[in-house]
Amino acid sequence: MTSTGRDFSTIGVIGLGTMGAGIAEVFARNGYQVVGVELTEESLERGRQHVQHSTDRAVKRGKLSEDEQTALVGAITFTTNIADAKDCQLVVEAIVEQLPVKQALFRTLDGIVAPDAILATNTSSLSVTEISTATSRPGRVVGLHFFNPAPVQNLVEIIRTVVTEPDVLDDVAALARSLDKTPVICGDKAGFIANALLFGYLNHAVAMYEAHYASREDIDAAMRFGCGYPMGPLALLDLIGLDTAYEILDTMYKQGRDRLHAPAPILKQMVTAGMLGRKTGRGFYTYEAPDSPVVVADALTPSPDSAPRLRHDVRRVGVVGTGTMAGGIVEVFAKAGYDVTYVGRSQEKVDGVRATIAKSLEKAIQRGRLEESARDGVLARLTGSTRLDDLAEVDIVVEAIAEDLTVKTALFENLDEICKPGAILATTTSSLPVIALAGATRRPQHVIGMHFFNPAPVMKLVEVVSTVSTADEVAETVRALCASVGKVAVSCGDRAGFIVNALLFPYLNDAVKMLQAHYASADDIDTAMKYGCALPMGPFELLDVVGNDVSLAIQRELYLEFREPGFAPAPLLEHLVTAGYLGRKTQRGFRDYTAR
Repeated sequence: MTSTGRDFSTIGVIGLGTMGAGIAEVFARNGYQVVGVELTEESLERGRQHVQHSTDRAVKRGKLSEDEQTALVGAITFTTNIADAKDCQLVVEAIVEQLPVKQALFRTLDGIVAPDAILATNTSSLSVTEISTATSRPGRVVGLHFFNPAPVQNLVEIIRTVVTEPDVLDDVAALARSLDKTPVICGDKAGFIANALLFGYLNHAVAMYEAHYASREDIDAAMRFGCGYPMGPLALLDLIGLDTAYEILDTMYKQGRDRLHAPAPILKQMVTAGMLGRKTGRGFYTYEAPDSPVVVADALTPSPDSAPRLRHDVRRVGVVGTGTMAGGIVEVFAKAGYDVTYVGRSQEKVDGVRATIAKSLEKAIQRGRLEESARDGVLARLTGSTRLDDLAEVDIVVEAIAEDLTVKTALFENLDEICKPGAILATTTSSLPVIALAGATRRPQHVIGMHFFNPAPVMKLVEVVSTVSTADEVAETVRALCASVGKVAVSCGDRAGFIVNALLFPYLNDAVKMLQAHYASADDIDTAMKYGCALPMGPFELLDVVGNDVSLAIQRELYLEFREPGFAPAPLLEHLVTAGYLGRKTQRGFRDYTAR
């Protein structure tokens, strides 16, 4: 049951709301006796029902037998008498997020439990140090932050104060491991690891929505399809509760005075209006009923009749470039049935694109994802060239060359002279201003950003970037074209980072600043974000894959455009790039890959 240094056999849980009941279930499931305490008989019954319903679901899914369920529920003593926690070796508090209320509870517990018992708070935002001052034993007080739903989420953040005794930390970490949880230890700072990084990102997404830069659907789709996140930021805020999010951000801002944590004004307005998210049936989205996950149409929901249509006839596609991105874009269009003319600087590079696509198609055939007959059709639609003039009759050109404004501008001047009237000129730039390229042409209304993600044949997202000059029918045509090749198009304005990079890279930069401050290790930060927020990769894993030089360049672009002090690149990131530690491509970045 326990391999910790301290003998934990009975655990107290004070507060049996959704979180407290989940914590009680976790301990009971792992063989501990649990004393669950609530204020009233009514709330106690609700807590009992939380456990019952949760374990019923586990039985239904075959994760728990009926006998195991009976034993689990039987291991929890439900009581309204806090004195029943007197023999507990650890008491976890999971009550309302109000400091005076928590301090009063800890003062009471201090007079009930044994002198060597550990008192833990599940707070997600309040100061553990301030809570500990209500006791005569602050060295025995820790934060033990479970994530919701506690029976499912793997992560537990263990928060140490400046006076927490080392053996207490060791014992609580061992206890967490005995629950099959992954513990990370961090200092007593608002938000700890996961919330400090998550809520800055969520707040930024709200500000983006509030500024009408992109729709709620497009912001959420961008992060799901562009980063592989399980939920978009606005849908996640609805799940968390906008009131909870506001309180966490407000606490973080008051402690750190980081403007990026100052809650976006619309959050306060929505909370005041009672639009708290799923729990009230309305937040950024509208739900079937309070506590329902089912989103229903409202006044902001796009009408099925508003699906984009091809306002320009697009049959022949041109692609400029022979790199990985360009080759992927050529493959995407050819697979979707479009004739593609692609242009490179040498015949060798042009032939290389065709060979790469042929190999990709062969792999798809071997895996049963493509018919052999389809391969010949795709290859027949490809025309390689070393002459830009061969793009004279295409309906759209997608540029995918080096991220150099001078080189791209010269290309757009050439394309403007070569391409027929009405042809759309698109750039895949991820960081340069699209309007600068449009300004180099006599057809700025036909110039647009079409930001594919790498690898283009696999990634579903395309950011469609309109400048102040882009014609509406051109933007609509490009969105419809994306749909015709199986991509998810999101619309946004011509602003540094567009949607994905503007939300992703400040979060990555915040993680670097957290590491730089020695608040937590790279491993613990990565673990917290993967297990606490269900992200596919931790920030340092991702930075090493993207390349620290690429990340620094994007972060500098964001800082130059927005002039937001919080967007200034972390000095540690700059130093790693200066040292040549660029990530996996140089075998060393935030981690050393030479010995692996």
